[in-house]
Amino acid sequence: MLTPIVVGNWKMNNTIEQARSLVYPMSLKLREIKGVEIVLCPPFPAIMAVSALLQGTDIKLGAQNIHWQEKGAFTGEVAPNMISEYCSYVIIGHSERRANFGETDESVNLKVRAAMEHELTPILCVGETKEEYDSDRTSEVVRRQLNEGLKDISSSKAKDNLVIAYEPIWAIGTGLASSPENANAVLVNHIRPTLEKIFDAETAQSIRIQYGGSVNGANASEFFSQPEIEGALVGGASLKEDDFVAIVQAAAK
Repeated sequence: MLTPIVVGNWKMNNTIEQARSLVYPMSLKLREIKGVEIVLCPPFPAIMAVSALLQGTDIKLGAQNIHWQEKGAFTGEVAPNMISEYCSYVIIGHSERRANFGETDESVNLKVRAAMEHELTPILCVGETKEEYDSDRTSEVVRRQLNEGLKDISSSKAKDNLVIAYEPIWAIGTGLASSPENANAVLVNHIRPTLEKIFDAETAQSIRIQYGGSVNGANASEFFSQPEIEGALVGGASLKEDDFVAIVQAAAK
């Protein structure tokens, strides 16, 4: 059985001082929970401050995005080698990046490859819009995003060094979570079989698959009770100490 992984994506929230005020008391509670890998993904300016507060704990740090180049004329971007000193993970292909900043399957693939080259574990996000869901295109969309996003990635690199986050776009920040059964079915019928075709059965089974989309302390245990869901990518609830701790506790059970 794979260790569940719970990732807190703070998105564009919290100044450095606000990040410190949230992380310190939260980390005191989180460090007592065993059997779960915990990752916090603050905005770039707060990474160093949060890293300092997490010293001596098992809580990992992640970034919300990277560029695929190590350096160059890319004003406003952050290279993978600039964050790898502090971070173990990086979120790639989040639906907000795809929708609001023009990320494509091709650019997502470049970022996944760059992350792995710099010993960062990519958390690759896939998921369909409400229109695609209503028109029964979930399988088509998810399979395309996986095939294109993981192009030219070897099984050896993917094994134990890749996390997939299934986040139906219609459930992100809307309060309308997918049903646990529906989310699990997508993992069983579409995501895991696609990973097996891209890599092999053994590698596919080593890759943890999360659910993301309006996960909170009240519904987390329902998602974690599903056999294929091995964690959560948490947005708004990760900014609330008690809610995020409750989610991690649910994962531990």
